[in-house]
Amino acid sequence: MRVQSAISVAVTTITKTITVAAGVFAPGHLGELTQLVPFELADAVLADARAGQRRLRMLPSRVGLYFVLALGLFPQSGYLGVWGKLTAALDGLGLAAPSAKALRDLRRRLGAAPLKALFEALAGPAAWPRMPGVCFGQYRTVAFDGCKSVKVPDTGRNRAWLGKMNAALGQAGYPVIQLMTLVETGTRALLGAVFGSTADGEITWARKLLHLLDATMLVLMDRGFDGAEFLREVAATKAQFLVRLTSVRRPPVLRQLPDGSFTSMIGGVKVRIITAEVTVTCADGTTYGSSCRLATTLLDHRTWPATALIALYHERREHEIAYLALRHTLLDGRVLRSGDPAGLKQEMWALLALYQMLRIAITDAVATAPGTDPDRASYQVAVETAGTW
Repeated sequence: MRVQSAISVAVTTITKTITVAAGVFAPGHLGELTQLVPFELADAVLADARAGQRRLRMLPSRVGLYFVLALGLFPQSGYLGVWGKLTAALDGLGLAAPSAKALRDLRRRLGAAPLKALFEALAGPAAWPRMPGVCFGQYRTVAFDGCKSVKVPDTGRNRAWLGKMNAALGQAGYPVIQLMTLVETGTRALLGAVFGSTADGEITWARKLLHLLDATMLVLMDRGFDGAEFLREVAATKAQFLVRLTSVRRPPVLRQLPDGSFTSMIGGVKVRIITAEVTVTCADGTTYGSSCRLATTLLDHRTWPATALIALYHERREHEIAYLALRHTLLDGRVLRSGDPAGLKQEMWALLALYQMLRIAITDAVATAPGTDPDRASYQVAVETAGTW
């Protein structure tokens, strides 16, 4: 006997309403992130950079700004693929169907200046001081660090600008950009960024960001930033600092303090030297130990105990996580698109602006759950959510 069963299939139609600009400006949006870069802000940075169109085109400059940002959000897609994502829900509006060449020309017409201005408008602390993990006492914790792993296409023009780094068996396969940023460690948001050739060195690039420091900040720095002149320049900004010292430095002992630290002088700046003993215990019980020394302008051992400063110094690693999110989560570990320095500069400023937008969105979301530390939120989830339109 054959038994037939009827299976009823339920069908549900879901209609989503989206709001975009009118006419040829309709593709100029970035999904939910558009609220962080509204049309007014986009038009303002274009006007300041004198990058607006002189006549109304099928591909206006504002659309170009959002298109370049979308290139960073969808690094796995080509120009036409990214354009398709910008216009996927806009059928029936009679929009332009540009070629890849037209989109390349749009990028060239736009230039790097408006993307740089956009990043500078977005850059800065993302959290209120009362948010967990943002401040140490009265100071907002920030950190300097460099990155040399953003790879670019190996073209003659890129090599002429960036050169190539030396490797174990000769030269690296791709030129790389030297990126230097100042990060708010509590949220991993960018306070500022500069980039260029690795030939100039990290200290040279870090000096370009010193104007962003002020008396409300405590700067965490690795041992590459412990030069006497640089520390004197950091102290001149009125910011406090906590820096790891290189092993060859021998600061004089001025006064021994009860907690084992002592006061000293580096570059004419009075500092307190703290020795930290670090022990690592492996799963099999094997232990490894070492020591490092920290120098800080927080001189009062009662207000700022050595143990608290040693624990705080680990927050400097939040900067490494920021670069991990930028290079691997957002950029997906890919080589940048542009074959010339002008395109690379535009692409980098767009990538940094997009990174900052996502950090602001994460911090705003975390603020709805009082008492939550911003570093508990997933950057991967934020990127995936932003890319779902």
